[in-house]
Amino acid sequence: MKLEEFARESRATHKGDKSGVPIVGLEHLIPQEIKFSGYDVDTENTFTKTFKKGQILFGRRRAYLKKAAIADFDGICSGDITVIEAIPGKVDPLLLPFIIQNDKFFDYAVSRSAGGLSPRVKWEHLKDYEFDLPPIEEQRILADKLWAAYRLKESYKKLLTATQEMVKSQFIEIFYGMETTPVKDYIDDSFPGEWGTEDKDGNGVKVIRTTNFTNSGKLNLADVVTRSIEDRKVVRKQIKKYDTILERSGGTADNPVGRVVLFEEDNLFLCNNFTQVLRFKDVDPRFAFYALYYFYQTNRTAIRSMGSKTTGIQNLNMSKYLEIGIPNASDEDQKAFVTIAEQADKSEFELRKSIEAIDQVIKSLINN
Repeated sequence: MKLEEFARESRATHKGDKSGVPIVGLEHLIPQEIKFSGYDVDTENTFTKTFKKGQILFGRRRAYLKKAAIADFDGICSGDITVIEAIPGKVDPLLLPFIIQNDKFFDYAVSRSAGGLSPRVKWEHLKDYEFDLPPIEEQRILADKLWAAYRLKESYKKLLTATQEMVKSQFIEIFYGMETTPVKDYIDDSFPGEWGTEDKDGNGVKVIRTTNFTNSGKLNLADVVTRSIEDRKVVRKQIKKYDTILERSGGTADNPVGRVVLFEEDNLFLCNNFTQVLRFKDVDPRFAFYALYYFYQTNRTAIRSMGSKTTGIQNLNMSKYLEIGIPNASDEDQKAFVTIAEQADKSEFELRKSIEAIDQVIKSLINN
């Protein structure tokens, strides 16, 4: 069936006072998440499009960001959001969110988007999307399975968050208030990354970008580019195991420049020119990383004060950054905390694997 045969666009608008009414923009929708909870209230805006609880909010601008979620409340939303509702008797309203929040649907939407830097797609183009819709009774059974899988996934995500918070609280409890030594006094070597030139012959070096950073302090190396870089620079700037990689340029409003990740690979990698490699001496390099990681997590305001903007990009003042203090912990305490953190990392890895497996189950159920 075509989408327009079992769903339709809602074009209802809000008239009158907006006081106290939830306001949802594209920034509140989370990529690849079927639910959202964020919204603003009493902010200046020109939004008039309304949505009701149970309707789907689809981000029609930059559809490749995969933003589409079911609303748990009534409100007003951006014009860059298409409000979609189920046609009664044609589709189970609890199944529709999974049909929309689906890679195949997003691929279809992207292929029909128009525009340069900010492509948009209209309902007129989305309505022709085809989906093999089973009878309504089978839809209800399928929806029950999908939501059960989603609830299990959410429980694993809560465990993941709890594990991360446990390690963070342990670090604060053990080391908060302890005398510190500036990062600069522990630096054995530090250098900015290299971007090089296009790898035309396929013999380039793998280069880590800030897009490979995650907010958990881990690298995601699923998408790594290769660049052509001079041999002397490769020798000078290759990253070593347990180096800390600092994001010194880039950042966003929510995640200011200054994120750090721990390099734990044994293979040859370099970093790009938006990063800085920090190599430590006279301290466990893993402990130094965690100290900087938790500083970032708990001192965003201080990190922001170390940055400046040029052409819209945040740049970290390295002189100020290197004054951050690392706790003067004993070797024994450093190793003890690293052991706690590494055990937690193993638990987090297993939880992420479970979450990914559930995502695959959801995709399999909806597409087969």
